[in-house]
Amino acid sequence: MKETIKWAANRMPPSEDRQLAIMDLDNVAKARLFHTGFPQYSVTPLARLNGMADYLGLGGLFVKDESFRFGLNAFKVLGGSFAMARYIAQQMGRDVGEMTYDYLTGEDFRKAFGQATFFTATDGNHGRGVAWAAHKLGQRAVVHMPKGSSLARYENIAREGAQVTIEDVNYDECVRMAAAEAGRTKHGVVVQDTAWEGYEEIPAWIMQGYGTMAAETADQLRQIGVNRPTHVFVQAGVGSLAGAVVGYFTNLFPNDPPKFVVMEARAADCLYRGALAGDGKPQVVKGDLKTIMAGLACGEPNLLSWDILRNHVSAFVSCPDWVSARGMRMLGVPVKGDPTVISGESGAVGMGLLAALLETDEYKDLREELELDRLSQVLLFSTEGNTDPMKFRKVLWDGEYPTV
Repeated sequence: MKETIKWAANRMPPSEDRQLAIMDLDNVAKARLFHTGFPQYSVTPLARLNGMADYLGLGGLFVKDESFRFGLNAFKVLGGSFAMARYIAQQMGRDVGEMTYDYLTGEDFRKAFGQATFFTATDGNHGRGVAWAAHKLGQRAVVHMPKGSSLARYENIAREGAQVTIEDVNYDECVRMAAAEAGRTKHGVVVQDTAWEGYEEIPAWIMQGYGTMAAETADQLRQIGVNRPTHVFVQAGVGSLAGAVVGYFTNLFPNDPPKFVVMEARAADCLYRGALAGDGKPQVVKGDLKTIMAGLACGEPNLLSWDILRNHVSAFVSCPDWVSARGMRMLGVPVKGDPTVISGESGAVGMGLLAALLETDEYKDLREELELDRLSQVLLFSTEGNTDPMKFRKVLWDGEYPTV
């Protein structure tokens, strides 16, 4: 018998909302300008799924497809690369606007700055992005992966020239390992999208980097006549992406923001548990965090993001693995006339959840809480492509994680 989806409406007391300023439009504009300087940059597609919208009974359905990002098959590089640029600018006493790709890859920069070593923990996509950016900018990268990590993702990171290991501990322990090693290394710095007491600056910069994706999406929606999505579904591990997306769209539409839905893997649903507790305090999930959604297997929330999410999210949803698998199949084998979106395990959970809410009355209570109907314009983010090709085939070809 399949596990049921669990959800909690946000009834938490609001905070002073100080962290919303991280994602103000000026900060995101700086990140976007930095990214556009890379020769590999292009705006990733926004798939318009008219057939699926009709099938589900929606006004519109749009999926931002990050499988095209910088040739890396995932969005994560946006955060790590911008955080590196901001760190380097800070160390040199300069503005991040001066940290262009041409300058950072030139001889003058190498002479002035030298080389730093960027440490990080990852399930795959973030580490690959950090390794790629470090390689392009002539820096060093050390990457630790949790036990059970995909060999394909390990090899992708190693190909970028990083020192990479798979450790016999979970993701959150890998974060602590990376931070400790950075502290012992000359010119060592940890680049992690989870924030803790005393480590907040770099995670904020990573969130701003993710803002490039959100800003592109807002422009793309306007170009097709959708001024504002009514609903934004965004997945969360530590919550940095979710905080970035929610923060950006809240700042973009301060008087009439969309309804935000945050989704997590059942095995690592720390944000959902925080919402369930209802007191505004972050919760922690311990253990192996085993889930198909490797990119969401994080048990300790980013405290900066949590502050944004508790103030602006409508509902937090804990999703069993079948939800993601169903989303992968629906995006990969679309309604006739719709574009195909190759979405990995952590990218497709939004599609799976949306279908579960609209296809039957099993989750009618959440559908009604969110006011999803034929006028709704829904935005999803497919944050990765088939970053683990064998797992992707097992789900789509062999029917792993069935929904019956």
